[in-house]
Amino acid sequence: MAEKNRTYSLLSVPLNHPPRIISSSSQTPIQNPQKFPNYLENPDVSPMGRVLCEIITKTPPEGVETALSSTRIKPNSEIVEEVLKHSYGSPSAAVKFFRWAGMVQKHSGNAWTLLVDLLGKNGMFELMWDTIRSMKQEGLLTMGTFVSVFGCYCSAGKFNEAVMAFDLMERYGIQPDITPDGDTFAILLEGWEKEGNVAKAKNTFGEMVIQVGWSPQNMPAYDAFLTTLVCGSQMDEAMTFLRIMKGKNCFPVGSGLLPNLRMFNAMIGLLCNHNDIDGAFRVLDEIVFYGVFPDSLSYNMIFQCLIKNKKVREAGKFFFEMTKNEWPPTHSNCSAAITMFFNGYDPQMAVEVWDYMMKNRILPLEESANLLLIGLCDMGRLTELRRFADKNT
Repeated sequence: MAEKNRTYSLLSVPLNHPPRIISSSSQTPIQNPQKFPNYLENPDVSPMGRVLCEIITKTPPEGVETALSSTRIKPNSEIVEEVLKHSYGSPSAAVKFFRWAGMVQKHSGNAWTLLVDLLGKNGMFELMWDTIRSMKQEGLLTMGTFVSVFGCYCSAGKFNEAVMAFDLMERYGIQPDITPDGDTFAILLEGWEKEGNVAKAKNTFGEMVIQVGWSPQNMPAYDAFLTTLVCGSQMDEAMTFLRIMKGKNCFPVGSGLLPNLRMFNAMIGLLCNHNDIDGAFRVLDEIVFYGVFPDSLSYNMIFQCLIKNKKVREAGKFFFEMTKNEWPPTHSNCSAAITMFFNGYDPQMAVEVWDYMMKNRILPLEESANLLLIGLCDMGRLTELRRFADKNT
């Protein structure tokens, strides 16, 4: 009986949870819980388990233990585990059931782990750690318990807490004799991607390479890491990473994950936003080696950057390159280019852009026509102005 009372008190007295694990002290379930297994949807639930599940689901929390006792059911470990598996949608009542069932017989380690998972999946992390401490006193903690904790934190988007949970294993008497696999690292790297935390992504990726090596099966992790580098404007490192992947036979051409044109265009766009024209040209030149080919957006972002930075000579050469590759400049880029070429004392290129617009019907033409007229007038190019007027009358 003393054993039973000790279990009861450990689950009913709130305790502070471990250092650095969670900032909130709330034990309230998350407001929008995910969809959990339901006993009504599973025809294989035993009759006894179904009765208990119905009480947990339909009885107000304050009346759950009384209702359970009135059944005179003495659930064994198998029934307890079955009921817990189908009670994720009623976490508070499930805790009362667990406590009630523990007065009948000692819980199995699997039942305790199920309770940890149930609480974690519902965002009740403080009570989850209370339960883990009780498991430690009962000598029932396993690696599987911490794997569940890790998964719960990741599902809730609490990636820092997930990492710290693994760090705390030894304090709880669990030796980390297994290493996280590629899927585990992918979850962490996706978390750093969402947070935009480049530094932690680099640390996690370094640990991943040390612990699981390189493998084409780890593409989701590589994808998340590359995206983090790109979004963090770490372009040189992103390109270096791609080269390393190729050298390790982990380059995912055709995998549908990465690298793809969208990823490379994002890199070009970020470089252009930072006026890093040389970097944008490097990406444009290298992407073909990764089985990816630039499109109109790729060329137009660089062309726009050249225009914005008044790179007259480079913009002229690039205009011929992009049109030769059959990627037309946008109307807005054409108009801006005409103005820039006139301001840069290259009226011939301004006329080239206009002629291209006319020939390929880059509409609308009115704005660019006016800019061309103004530019020719300002430069005193009367002969060309008359020729232009004759063509358009």
